[in-house]
Amino acid sequence: MDKLEAVERRIIGSLMEKQLTTPDNYPLTINALLAACNQKTNREPVTELGEDEVARALDRLQQRSLAWRVLGGRSVRWDHNADKRWLLTPGAKAVMTLLLLRGPQTAGELRSRSDRMFHFTSIEEVESVLQSLSERDEPLVASMARRVGQKEQRWVTLLGDTLPDEPAVTATESLESRLVRVESAILRMEADLASLKEKLGE
Repeated sequence: MDKLEAVERRIIGSLMEKQLTTPDNYPLTINALLAACNQKTNREPVTELGEDEVARALDRLQQRSLAWRVLGGRSVRWDHNADKRWLLTPGAKAVMTLLLLRGPQTAGELRSRSDRMFHFTSIEEVESVLQSLSERDEPLVASMARRVGQKEQRWVTLLGDTLPDEPAVTATESLESRLVRVESAILRMEADLASLKEKLGE
């Protein structure tokens, strides 16, 4: 599975977004791509990437066949290869674009933010796409452990080197394996309690 640095994820996400939302201006020049990466809206976090930083990241992506130069016209433009590399359907492409650009999100957030890229008829349709992406031999996304008081599950891309905030739980993890982890934690707590009681002379 591809592991991308933060700037590389922002570049691929920006290329995918602009291809879907402004196809007449795609592929992107380096200046247009830089503006897309540093856009103040629909980006989390907002970045201040420099041209040299983006250029170096593009070279790395080109070496891995995830992006490449498109020659012709007055200036060099850039295109991506994520669709073929990750075998993305139109719905999956919209979901991956949003996760790359805005980080962990719920299915409801993904649906509400995807209209310009793909029209999902329901949250269930988004969840089906997420489930499909998480159940591959090399999953592209995973569901994150719910925070205390949180009702909806958030999803995160697995293309980064580290997962943000919380451990992710892949959709293919079985109930049995989760129970084993809980039981192990309980046994450790019981052992610690017994040791404490022994020290206190109870």
